[in-house]
Amino acid sequence: MSQAAHHSTSDDRIARVVDAREPFILTKIIATMGPSCCDVDTLTRLIHAGVRVVRINFSHGTFDAFKQSLDVARAASRSAGVAVGVLGDLCGPKIRVQQVKDGPIELVPGDRLEFVEQDGLVERDTRRGAVIVPSTYPALVREVQPGHRVLIDDGQIRSLAVERVTDETGAARLVCQVIHGGPLSDRKGINLPDTPIAAPSLTPWDRQCVAWAIENELDFLALSFVRKREDVEQLRALLAADTARPLPIIAKIEKPQALQDIEAICHAADGIMVARGDLGVEMDLAEVPIIQRRILEVAHDYGKPVIIATQMLQSMIEHATPTRAEVSDVANAIFDGADCVMLSGETAVGKHVEQAVRTMARTAATAERYVASRRDHAQRPPRKHQASRYRTAALAHGVAVVVHDLDARYVVIWSELGGGARYLSQNRLTIPIIALSSNEAALRQMSLGFGVRPVHMDRPKDTEALLGRVDALLQERGWAQPGEPVVLAMGEPLGTAGVTNEIRLHYVGDVCRVDAGPARG
Repeated sequence: MSQAAHHSTSDDRIARVVDAREPFILTKIIATMGPSCCDVDTLTRLIHAGVRVVRINFSHGTFDAFKQSLDVARAASRSAGVAVGVLGDLCGPKIRVQQVKDGPIELVPGDRLEFVEQDGLVERDTRRGAVIVPSTYPALVREVQPGHRVLIDDGQIRSLAVERVTDETGAARLVCQVIHGGPLSDRKGINLPDTPIAAPSLTPWDRQCVAWAIENELDFLALSFVRKREDVEQLRALLAADTARPLPIIAKIEKPQALQDIEAICHAADGIMVARGDLGVEMDLAEVPIIQRRILEVAHDYGKPVIIATQMLQSMIEHATPTRAEVSDVANAIFDGADCVMLSGETAVGKHVEQAVRTMARTAATAERYVASRRDHAQRPPRKHQASRYRTAALAHGVAVVVHDLDARYVVIWSELGGGARYLSQNRLTIPIIALSSNEAALRQMSLGFGVRPVHMDRPKDTEALLGRVDALLQERGWAQPGEPVVLAMGEPLGTAGVTNEIRLHYVGDVCRVDAGPARG
């Protein structure tokens, strides 16, 4: 057999293994939409490979482009028969340089940068002996103090604020000296790690995006550059004023100031994203792994899912095989307790989108098996929920204990609006949680929960009918064999939100009557 044929056979075998295990990957994979995956066929394949949430990045594109991405995501979800959530990622007050006149400007150490309040083009002024830099945040000139760092292009260009001067028109200018140079091109980001910025977390563009997300029924919103709890509460108030449907908020942690208020942020948000891109620019890179673990610990205490993002399989934008360090990064995030791992450029503009998702899925499945095999592994319920003594949280912890003692194959829950499934997910079971609901929006929002497999089912008339449908579902899909134990969580009356109050041990096939209704998911 030729080497090429061998690789093809090996790849096919791996694909079959991943497809067979598709429902059982507990860690959720998020794929960013972009030119490389914005068609129904490609995205359907990515869903079969393991994607459960897609991200629309509001930093790039128009509302027409966002609508195209959303339509593709919904169509691919239907094609794959899998509930897929859509996450809208708000830009926040990202500061950028304006357009550069006549192409990139090469900066070298010692060059003088003058940030100005006026709008205009970035250009080299030979008369002043400086590069004039208008930005998207004019207040930068007055808020940055001498001695503060001003970083451009993810820290590739580093400069130090020296002084604030007044030009001949009376306008203020911030003078910086380049410490580490490089090419300065259009719209590169600016980071100010030493400067408390007064800009609100929600920009006018963000508000337009929020309105669009509500109108088009997105499933989650990610809030960028969160610095304090009030940032989350501001978005919550905006959503409450415009819609009666709860839209979960994911707080993106990418500013050092957020770490000072991380407990309150975790309490206020519905989920957390560790956005390591800007975080790694604004803080010592060596501290980022420790910060990541700390955020995971705090978020788990509050029962909030955590997304680990940025450069997880970065090399696969260009190459079909990841680096060993990247695979270890994904696995270590799962060992530390990540609920979701996110692909950005790998799926948006990458050359090997399906391979990237399959690599992440294989890594996640292998890491999860290792975690489950550890004798010292024990599910610890969220500390804050234990203190609250809330009924559903206590019942979810009870399910975890029963699952462990009886070595159950699955947990099955009827979760009309998704609340019961979320509480189960927070206990980080090492087996899948099959969450049944007749509510399509709730199913999509459950897609973010660790271990949760949302499945659409018309509401059964009673508990016995539910048991019959569960048996039919598990056996028809080959998920379980007759006699295997599953743990069911439900409420009486069935389908009433907020009344999950019963745990039942059930053996597949052990029902008097099988009322097999349609199920999708």
